[in-house]
Amino acid sequence: MKSSVQSGPVDVPPEHALLVVDMKGYSRIPEARMAPARSDLDSILDTVFEHSGLVTPRRIDGAYGDTGDGGIFVLPARDTTRLVDPLLGHLNAALARYDKKARLHSGPEIRLRASVHVGPVSLPDRRSRAVVEACRLVDSEAVREAMDAAEAHGAYLAAVVSEIAFLRTVREGRTLDLDERHFLRATARVDGKPGFEESCRLLVPGLSPVLLEPSISDAADPRPSPSEAPAPARRTVGGSSPKGGQRGPVLNFMGPMDRPTVIGELDTLNLDQRQR
Repeated sequence: MKSSVQSGPVDVPPEHALLVVDMKGYSRIPEARMAPARSDLDSILDTVFEHSGLVTPRRIDGAYGDTGDGGIFVLPARDTTRLVDPLLGHLNAALARYDKKARLHSGPEIRLRASVHVGPVSLPDRRSRAVVEACRLVDSEAVREAMDAAEAHGAYLAAVVSEIAFLRTVREGRTLDLDERHFLRATARVDGKPGFEESCRLLVPGLSPVLLEPSISDAADPRPSPSEAPAPARRTVGGSSPKGGQRGPVLNFMGPMDRPTVIGELDTLNLDQRQR
């Protein structure tokens, strides 16, 4: 149904999906190599968008903003899931192929931080709070630390997904290859922006959150959901019984043992020393 009221500044803009990318260390690239590196990045992104079943936003008026060392891409809200999965995985793989097969020996590596967000965006000016939030997410300490961890483990991409984008895509089961186990919950903060603090999810393709977590200062403490049972109480060998009758780990030794030594915390240790 068409509205009879003329649009104005009180109207909430239509929702859009947002992808922001930022190249690590771009300002340290010699000036003569900046343009070729950006051209290579643009080519990689165009290929990845197409491979992910998405129209390249650069072809749409007002849907792309060049930030110098990266870009802001605005897509229809329905494409939010595809930005998370499969695009992030395709992007990491494409950067790896570029580094191993296409990058000139004298050319710089291309490693990216990326953010995925969704919210109201006015086009073609892109002057929207959602755009500001997406840019701050990609500039947050959490994803910068994730980028360092990615580089240490041979990955080329560190991504941060806003909580609202995560809830609408991964949590709702819309992603095909990614689920909650692939993401690390964290808090995004930006140095010099004390008013910005947002829950988010971090993803380094190919890197387990267990390996990523020690690198993230603002990783959220894992909290069991109400449906999860509390962890069983434990005691050291020779200590008092666990509370509530809960049992700790049980070890089975499937062979003869000569002077066995057990290190760690156990609830009960039974050794059957009969000869078999």
